[in-house]
Amino acid sequence: MYQNYGLFIDGRWLGASDNETTDVLSPVTEQVLGAVPRASLADTQSALAAAGKGFEKWRSTSAFARADAMHRIADEMIRRADEAKRMISLETGKPIAQSEREWILSIDQFRWFAEEARRIYGRIIESRVPNGRFEVTREPVGIVGAFTAWNFPAALVARKAAPALAAGCSVIIRPSSQTPGVAMVMVDCMRAGNLPDGAVNLVIGPTATTYTPIMADKAVRKVSLTGSTRVGQQMIRDAADTVKKVSMELGGNAPLIVYNDADLELALNVSVPTKFANAGQVCVTPDRFFVHESLHDQFVDGFVSRTKALKLGDGLDPSVQMGPLINAGRLSEIESIVTDALKSGATLAAGGERAPEFNAGHFYKPTVLTGVTDDMKVFAEENFGPIAAITRFSEEDEVLARANASEMGLSAYAFTRSPDRAGRTVAALKAGMVGINSFALAASEAPFGGTNHSGMGREGGIEGISDYLDTKLAQIVF
Repeated sequence: MYQNYGLFIDGRWLGASDNETTDVLSPVTEQVLGAVPRASLADTQSALAAAGKGFEKWRSTSAFARADAMHRIADEMIRRADEAKRMISLETGKPIAQSEREWILSIDQFRWFAEEARRIYGRIIESRVPNGRFEVTREPVGIVGAFTAWNFPAALVARKAAPALAAGCSVIIRPSSQTPGVAMVMVDCMRAGNLPDGAVNLVIGPTATTYTPIMADKAVRKVSLTGSTRVGQQMIRDAADTVKKVSMELGGNAPLIVYNDADLELALNVSVPTKFANAGQVCVTPDRFFVHESLHDQFVDGFVSRTKALKLGDGLDPSVQMGPLINAGRLSEIESIVTDALKSGATLAAGGERAPEFNAGHFYKPTVLTGVTDDMKVFAEENFGPIAAITRFSEEDEVLARANASEMGLSAYAFTRSPDRAGRTVAALKAGMVGINSFALAASEAPFGGTNHSGMGREGGIEGISDYLDTKLAQIVF
C-alpha cells in the first residue's frame, strides 16, 4: 500500500539509499500493512540540502503566490479525501468517521494559513532621528523540522507544514514510523501546489538517522514537535546547541469539572464520546473527572451505561465507535495503570480488561474507575488510553485547587449553567485551553497549545504563524 510513495526528497519519491525498510503493522489485525523506506543518515542529509535550496526559492515567492499554492494543495486534499481517511483508519485503527473529520480539519489548516500568508504584516514606527523612521518586517525563519506523533497523523502534519509554508519556510517532515502513510498522502497532495523542489521533504526512520542530523544542522532554524513531555525536554536540550526556535505540544492530563448546576445530560452525552475517541489516545481528552457530590452517582450511572453501549472494532466499519490501542506496548501500559488503580482502592465500574471478543488487535474495553484519589497514578499522570477516572468534590475552591495540582497545563473543561462560575473557572484553571460546556477546542482559526510541562508555542489562529517568522527592525534616515 506504500508502493507509490517512500521518502520525499527534492521533489521526488525515493527509496532509502541503503534499501532498508520498516514494516508498518495494523493495530487491528497485528499483520503487516506494508513496508516503508527507512531513511539513512545520507538520506536525511540529502533532505537537508534540498530544504536549503528549496528555502531560497520559496522565501522569494510572493505571499499571494504562496497562498494560491496552498489553496491548490487544499483542493487536492479534498479530491483525495476517501484515500486519506482510509489510510488514517488503517494505520491508527480509529473509526472512519473520526478519520474523515481529522482530514477535514487538516484541509482547513491549509485554507486558513493560505489566507494568513497574505496577512504577514509589518509596521512603521516614528523615529526620534530627524527624517528617520523605523520599519518592522517579518521574514521566514528558515528550514523547519516538523516531528509528529501517530495519534493524529494528518492533523499534526498539517498544523506544522501549513504555517511553515505560509511563512515562506521550507520544511522537513518526520512522521511517526507507525503511521507514515498518512504523511505520504498529504505530502503527495502538496505536489499539487507546484512548490519549488525541496520546499517540502519527508524522511522516515530512527532517531539516529533522522532526528539527530536535523537537530544538529545549523541551517534548521525552527523545530516543532507533537509528542511526550520527555521527548520535548530532550528536544529543548538538543535545540540549545544551535539555538533553534522550538514549539511543542506535549502531554496533557486534563481535568473535567461537573459542577452542581451542570446540564447533566449534556455533560454525559458529549463527555463519553470525547473521552473514548481514538481509544482515549488524545492529549486533550479529559482524564480526571471531578463530579460534584450531589450529581456524582447520577453521573457515574449515566457514564457507565453510555460507555458499555460503545461498539468496539475495526475502524473501517462505519458502525464502530472505538478502535484499538496503537500497539502492544500501549495495551500493556493501560493494563498496568488499571491494575495499579484497583490495588490502590479504586472501584471498577466498567471495562478493565482486554476485549475478549477479538482474537487479534490491541483492543481494550472502555474503562470507568470510581473512588479514585488524587495520588493514584491513574489520576496523577496522563493515562493516554480509554480510562475515565472519576472522583467527588464538594466546594468550588477545592476542586479548582485539585484540578490545578498537575505539572501539565494543556486543556481543562467544566460544565456549569452559571456565566459567573464559568468566568471564575476560566480565570482560575492553569491551562492553555479551557472548554466550558464544550470540548471543541481544535480549530484552524484558534490557537492550540498548552503551558507548563504541556509545551510552548501555539498551532492555529493568527498566533500559529508567528513561530515561523523572524522580526527585523530597520532604521531608515533620508
